[in-house]
Amino acid sequence: MGFSRNATGTLFVGGALSLTLAALAYPAMLGLNTVSSAPSRVVAQTAAGPLTEADRDFVVKVRAAGLWEYPVGRMAVEKGTTKAVVTAGQHLVSGHAALDATARTIAPELGITLPNQPSPQQQGFIATLSGDSSKQFDTDFANILRVTHGQIFQTVSTIRATTRNSLVRQLANQANTTVLDHITVMERTGLVDFDQVLIKETTKPKLPANDLTPPPPDPGAPQVVLTPPATGKGAASGAGSARPGTTPTPTVK
Repeated sequence: MGFSRNATGTLFVGGALSLTLAALAYPAMLGLNTVSSAPSRVVAQTAAGPLTEADRDFVVKVRAAGLWEYPVGRMAVEKGTTKAVVTAGQHLVSGHAALDATARTIAPELGITLPNQPSPQQQGFIATLSGDSSKQFDTDFANILRVTHGQIFQTVSTIRATTRNSLVRQLANQANTTVLDHITVMERTGLVDFDQVLIKETTKPKLPANDLTPPPPDPGAPQVVLTPPATGKGAASGAGSARPGTTPTPTVK
């Protein structure tokens, strides 16, 4: 099975959320213009413990993931043609709203500047799924999101095992639960092509660093907030819950 657009195949080279540090130059963070090849290098001493390059990049990547997966989750709630796809979309919305809240809370304490937009590659995923409809949307949605979550799942475990920063550890714990939940709901759609997913998960990144890097926020721009879904009777159960049919909207503050 191939994805619906050649552009999507191009975007997939290396995967959306690979945390290869050489590709994660983020100039607005801690005054650094590049990321070195030493992810264990301590870039700041904080009250929560030393902060390494890998820790810092992980917080940014969690934020960037929400900035594209949250709106894609909303699309699935609106466009999904099966209950399983709609449910998966609900889990994306609520899961990333919660992760985003944690990332936005700890970032100022760690001296990390968060992006307001996803990377160009991630924006390409949004564009592809925006143009899909019916069963094609369902299939692309399940496979794109299964690939990206499979990639980040391995990184989450590495950060959790190695970080000496208690706030980053807290985010990694939450991300571990959320990402596993999202992998599970994608697989429950019955649409995941595991052979293709494995190939794409294990392909090394070949895209330019700029395509993998979320742009820094404009000076003075309000911070984008991923609004948590409403709760109440009829909300979906599990790690990502939202009332069927709701489409929470990102806000700024």
